[in-house]
Amino acid sequence: MDKFPPITPMADLRFLIIDNQNLVHDQITQALREIGIKRVSCAVNAYHALRECERQHFDFILIAFNISHDKDGFHLLEELKHHHHVTQKTTVIFLSAETSAELVNCIVELQPDDFWVKPLDRKRIETRLRYLITVRNKLHKLLHCLYQQDYSAAIYYAQRHLTDPGMAEFHPRLRRAVGECLIALREFSQAEDYYRKLLDNSDHAWIHVGLARSVLRQNNLEKAEGIVEDLLERDDTRFQTLDLLAQYYLEKEDYTQAYEKIKLASQLAPRNIERNKKLWDLARLTRDRHGQLKAVQNMARFAKNSIHDSPELSLNVVRATLDLATSMTQHDVDQLLKRASHDLQQLERRKGAGIELREQLDIIKARMLCLSDNKQQAEAIMKDKKPELTGTSMEDNLDKMKAFHELGMKEHCLAILDKLRQQIEGDTFSSYVVDEYLKQEEIERREINFTTKELKEMAAVNYKENRMQPAYNNLRQALQLSPDNRQIALSLLKVLTQLIKKDVLSQEQIAVLQQAAKTLNSHSLSEDQQKKCDEYFAILQVASENISLSSEAQ
Repeated sequence: MDKFPPITPMADLRFLIIDNQNLVHDQITQALREIGIKRVSCAVNAYHALRECERQHFDFILIAFNISHDKDGFHLLEELKHHHHVTQKTTVIFLSAETSAELVNCIVELQPDDFWVKPLDRKRIETRLRYLITVRNKLHKLLHCLYQQDYSAAIYYAQRHLTDPGMAEFHPRLRRAVGECLIALREFSQAEDYYRKLLDNSDHAWIHVGLARSVLRQNNLEKAEGIVEDLLERDDTRFQTLDLLAQYYLEKEDYTQAYEKIKLASQLAPRNIERNKKLWDLARLTRDRHGQLKAVQNMARFAKNSIHDSPELSLNVVRATLDLATSMTQHDVDQLLKRASHDLQQLERRKGAGIELREQLDIIKARMLCLSDNKQQAEAIMKDKKPELTGTSMEDNLDKMKAFHELGMKEHCLAILDKLRQQIEGDTFSSYVVDEYLKQEEIERREINFTTKELKEMAAVNYKENRMQPAYNNLRQALQLSPDNRQIALSLLKVLTQLIKKDVLSQEQIAVLQQAAKTLNSHSLSEDQQKKCDEYFAILQVASENISLSSEAQ
């Protein structure tokens, strides 16, 4: 790092103000002129802002949350970063009249340099602008090292500044930079010691979060537990801590725990598309069909008019709706089919979607016909479909596989699965999760020839005809496909109370019983369901001393 670019003189700094209110433009422009800034551009919407950024480079970008009907400031800032109009060298200031915790969490994720709350105060504008320009100038070498990802050099310059009494106002920022650089260099033990020393004199939230991160990255959950518990109680650290825990459990391949943490983090900051994608992947692995639907709905909702927006997201909402319907009662199926039909009509109205997505739409319609018990019409749609991969979209091919399975075309279904497994490569989280998911699918599609809905119907008939073992087998497979379904779990208990009257339950039956108990324990049951649940547990526990349900169900 022998050479550094020169510091841009104040008079040459370029500013872009993105806001749909001319009053805000005037306020900030006047404040900038007061401190000697003349190169100021203004944009009233996202389209105008993007054109300005394509035309020239800006050192400062001030961006409002509400800028236009087509794209909000969050999506615009994300897009500016994607196109490298905003880099680590750009000073970003976010403007908003809204200060909800959800919005603030989302903004923090994008890491602006400052956050101004409207209505703006002229004196405060000048004060903050002077401070931010001073930061750029005095920390010029440090910021350049961070931009170049030369973290060792960044630590060197930060520590030099920390010995300078004249830099005292920047010391908190410098200390924070040192800790982040140590973690970036994977010096986790050193980072832990560093944060612990900082806590002797300061109590900033970022120090506690940094300490938790450095301990967790050393794979020491026990050591981190006390720190984490405190951070989860604090409003200013809860979201970041949940993200840390989710990442820790992901790396440990504890997908159930990772899923619970990432669900909570997504509730606190729902706009992050990548997090919702992880949420969707984890919901698949844990067979939470309600969770899958919610995740794809969030993705479609928050990606609208952003760089992530595509018809594929709307398709996935319909697909997740149908996946959920395959495990529900007929009344619920009818309601979900209405919703899916409405969403499909909305999608087909999009320009060019009917032609571009014809194959995908045909397969979705075949699945909908299966759920409506119109298998003959569904077969007419699928008869010319070959068990070959359609393009590179995993979702398109998974949907085709499910359509074949729901029509009882087992060989076609397994052929698609085999090809999908060969297609998935890489060591990313997404590719790994997809591979694990496909392994589950392969086991279930080879062993189980029916959908959840069909298995439940078969179990009802077998129970009515007093064929308890077949009814049990049907429900056991149904619970394997839909482990989160409380009605299946309750029906299993009912059947097992009949089986235990004739013989002692096998170890396999006890394991299935405990799984059903765990499912029921994780849900809020209606008064009638809870009453039946308690009755079944009482019968089962009286009949067998070998069954332990206390930790799972009571």
